[in-house]
Amino acid sequence: MPISNKNAEERLDAVFGALSDRTRRELLRRLAGGSATVSELARPFRMSLPAVSKHLRVLERAGLVRRQVEGRSHHFWVISEPLADAESWIAYYRRFWEETLDSFSEHLSRHPR
Repeated sequence: MPISNKNAEERLDAVFGALSDRTRRELLRRLAGGSATVSELARPFRMSLPAVSKHLRVLERAGLVRRQVEGRSHHFWVISEPLADAESWIAYYRRFWEETLDSFSEHLSRHPR
């Protein structure tokens, strides 16, 4: 079922917005293997630590990652609930379109040109 309240819609907007960038998707993929610091996450990218930190803040605002500060180190890990909400939204519309297309296909087979 689609999300119907304003706060849930805004959270879903934030999740899809965060996922729209390939760098952020790669950061999430790397964090799926366990927590990491900004420096560890930045290592494979050709960008500055501040640029990686900006991407992490977008993920954090979307609720996709959490940060724990220990001294000067910032550790991040993935939070799966927002992804589950996005998956539910996608699944609802996947079923809708599959049923719609199946119905259209049946119609075409009964009424050929």
